[in-house]
Amino acid sequence: MLNRLSDKHKAYFQMHIAVLLYGFTAILGSLISLNAVKLVWWRVLIASVSLFFLIGFGKQIRLLKRRQILSFMMIGVLVGLHWICFFGSIKLANASVALITMASTALFTSLFEPIINRYKIQWFEILLGILIIPGMLLILKDLQLDMRLGFWIGILAAALAAIFSSYNKKLIGDAEPMTITFLELGTAFLFISVIFIFMPKDFWESGIMPNASDWIYLLILAILCTTVAYVLNLKALQHISAFVSNLSMNLEPVYGIILAVLILREDKGLHPSFYIGSALILLILFIYPFLAKRFFKK
Repeated sequence: MLNRLSDKHKAYFQMHIAVLLYGFTAILGSLISLNAVKLVWWRVLIASVSLFFLIGFGKQIRLLKRRQILSFMMIGVLVGLHWICFFGSIKLANASVALITMASTALFTSLFEPIINRYKIQWFEILLGILIIPGMLLILKDLQLDMRLGFWIGILAAALAAIFSSYNKKLIGDAEPMTITFLELGTAFLFISVIFIFMPKDFWESGIMPNASDWIYLLILAILCTTVAYVLNLKALQHISAFVSNLSMNLEPVYGIILAVLILREDKGLHPSFYIGSALILLILFIYPFLAKRFFKK
């Protein structure tokens, strides 16, 4: 079936599967008992090991120039910071709040992608990104005080996502997606390992080893929701822009919030304004293809 589709249609299909998998990430983050830093450390470790076998024990990396390797490693640091912020948002607020803050990635991408990839700013994309802000304010309005820090940490995670996805778009032609993923996740693992050195003593009191149920969730998170989803995302970026990619990622809250309500019962702690704001944000996603078609024709 996929062979009959154009490259762009394949890219949309791959992106949609990636979004489905990413939508389940926040649920797993809530179910895993480890804190954000330890959780991400295990996630990138398991994902990196699985990728090491998939890329032929690093043979493809030897074909890259040192400059290319260093570029992907720098992006890996941004990826590590993004995931620490994202799971930190989940732990400080909840999965639904963390997911909906990621919708602001479209606004950040409309600003960062033209600068990073050196092309003219599309004011239409910036306008769409700005339209997300009222929905964000509605969500923030009735959030409990202890959840607001999680909200802002989620916004930081969205900004980091916009930056590293824009750099990935710029460098995607330099290597195979699985090789890029291994370099970035492997660097994220090394970066977080260095962070461990500077952690206070109370960070280690609860230990670093996952419990039995954590192992199951971590394996699903690392292999399906990380390795598979990340590779699909990079493959899609070969044929679509980072802005369209991140706008598509606004579907992640749709799946994630539905799962959070069904599995985590998070609807009990959220006000109606959260859902109104979420609906406004997601409306931007659905009107974008129609407005973009008319705008770019002009």
